[in-house]
Order: sequence, then structure tokens, then C-alpha cells
Amino acid sequence: MLIRKPIFFGHGGVDETPVKTGRTFVAVTTDHIKVNMQPLQHPVHFDDLMSSDGVPLDFDAIIRLQVTDSVALVQKFGPQWYESNVDAEFRNRVRAAVKKHGMNETAIQDKATAEIDAEVSSAMTEYLKTSGLPLRLIDVTVGRANPPDAIKNQRVATAEQEQRINTERQRKLAEDQRHDAEQARANADNAYRQAMQLSPEQFLQLEQIKMLHDVCGPNGKAGCTFLNGGGAVVPTLNVR
Repeated sequence: MLIRKPIFFGHGGVDETPVKTGRTFVAVTTDHIKVNMQPLQHPVHFDDLMSSDGVPLDFDAIIRLQVTDSVALVQKFGPQWYESNVDAEFRNRVRAAVKKHGMNETAIQDKATAEIDAEVSSAMTEYLKTSGLPLRLIDVTVGRANPPDAIKNQRVATAEQEQRINTERQRKLAEDQRHDAEQARANADNAYRQAMQLSPEQFLQLEQIKMLHDVCGPNGKAGCTFLNGGGAVVPTLNVR
């Protein structure tokens, strides 16, 4: 867009006809302002933005805008139209929306960021309309919150404690199950001994015979030679 500055004759000011791509001849005194008509994004960083539960958060937000009338934009709002008319409003809208949500919501849940995006988008659309800015809002994107290091360290410590508790709980459960299984087996063995009317010594001998059968029997891998002496049967294993 051209800004004419005649020395002797003619009228100065912003040319009503914007200059498009191509070659244009102008006077030496004519100035120009470049206005990008493509959608552009404007990032904003927030430090210590307070959540509803009083936790200071760091945020990154982006607003994407497209100029619809470059001449009207520069004539009415100047070449620094974003810094003078949009930036502060956008920041205030984001702050107002974030204050309605807690730290856990904004840092973890996608639903909260989606609600913030929608609220800020609606507010900025209305603002552009009422202010007369010849801009089209493409979209608004608010990133997830980044809590202070102290909060993050506390969250990590809490997660470690919870994991340690879960590990101990699982270990205790396994030990209890093993104890119950051993107790059930002992009760079954004792019930069997009583049903067979065996003394504890006889029951132990019977268990020993079963063990020898398992080791030396048809399914056993070791060959055995039994020696009978002193009332006890002692196996001698043949090592292969």
C-alpha cells in the first residue's frame, strides 16, 4: 500500500487502491507499507498466569488472523495495528478464560484447553466485529499449562509414593496368597492323615515314599538302587 507525500501539487495520504503483486511506478517521495494478506499467526507467552486455585502457570497461546481490507486497516488503526489494538485484548481474554479452570484441568485435561480455546475465540470474534477491525479470525490455540517446578516436583514425588504403595500392596497380596495356599495344602494333608488314621511319623514316611517314587519311578530321570538297613530304606542314585 502506498502513502503519497507530494512536495508541491496533489493530495497526500494513504492511497485508496492497494498495490498488488507486480511493478508500480511512484513518485520519489511516496512511501509504502507492506501488509501481508495471508493468514498470519501471532504467538503470545504468559508467565505466572493464575489459575482458579491460585497456582501460577506458564502458557503459550496463538491467535491466527487474516487481513480483509489493508487500506482500511492502516487508515483507521495504523501500521502497528496488532500491537495497538489486538495484543492486549487477546491477552486479557486468555487470562479471563484460564482463571475459570484449576491447575490440574489446564495442565492435564484436553477438555479444559478446548473450552478455553472456544471461549477466547468467541470473545475475540465479537471484539473484532465491534471494534471495526477489518480482520478475520482463523482460530485460537491455547497450549497446556506448565506449572512451576516446585509443583511438578511435588507431583513426581506423589506419583513415586503412589507407585511404591501399589508395589507394596501387590507384594503383600502375593505373600498372602502364597500363605493361604500353603495353609490350605497343610490343612488338606492333615485331613488326609486323619482320614487314613496315620500318625505324624507314618504320614511323613508316606510322603517320603511318594517323593522317592517321583524321583526313581518310571517317570523319574534318575535310576535308583534301594538299600534296606536299620529299618530305613535309603535310595542310592545312579548318576548318568
